[in-house]
Amino acid sequence: MINMDFNEHVVIHTADRDWVASPMAGVWRKPLAREEAERGHATSIVRYEPGARFSPHDHPQGEEILVLEGIFSDETGDYPAGTYFRNPEGFRHAPFSEEGCVILVKLHQFQVDDKDHVVIDTNSAEFQPGQGNLQVLPLHQHGGEQVALVHWPAGERFQEHSHFGGEEIYVISGELKDEHGSYPTGTWIRSPHLSRHHPYAEVDTLIWVKVGHLA
Repeated sequence: MINMDFNEHVVIHTADRDWVASPMAGVWRKPLAREEAERGHATSIVRYEPGARFSPHDHPQGEEILVLEGIFSDETGDYPAGTYFRNPEGFRHAPFSEEGCVILVKLHQFQVDDKDHVVIDTNSAEFQPGQGNLQVLPLHQHGGEQVALVHWPAGERFQEHSHFGGEEIYVISGELKDEHGSYPTGTWIRSPHLSRHHPYAEVDTLIWVKVGHLA
């Protein structure tokens, strides 16, 4: 198992991690949290080499994807960097990438009654005003779980706050900071239920954030 104690605060600078081969040729990954080798709960950064393909498969307890680089494809279409997916249990596909891509992938983590299939092109979606000068793009909400992209303008500071149900962040661009450290592009952060921090950004920063799912 890797990082499966959700009471722990975990920070991984993914740029410093080596790629590990998956069972499919040309598909590599950086495990961030994993229950078992090839099944169960998993959060990973995954890289497809140009032309790499995965065999058809479905997703017990769902699959969540954010395309970080390149173009990710399956039989339903081609999806560039910035595309966000939720593929619920029962959805079956055979993904591939003609030019190569890098994706953030979360497996086996849907609530049992969360059946929404979601595809959002965040490049064209409209962000909404958040607290202070933050700009927020909601991606999904189910029960107490919420997922969004959040744009932090340079110099923005957020009040100190706690995370009911925990918080998970991936820094897409820029650098997020708090009293505990600095988190440059490519950093994955998982903070447990009722953890607290006082985040800020000194440069323009874009993050993917999920809250309420770790209680």
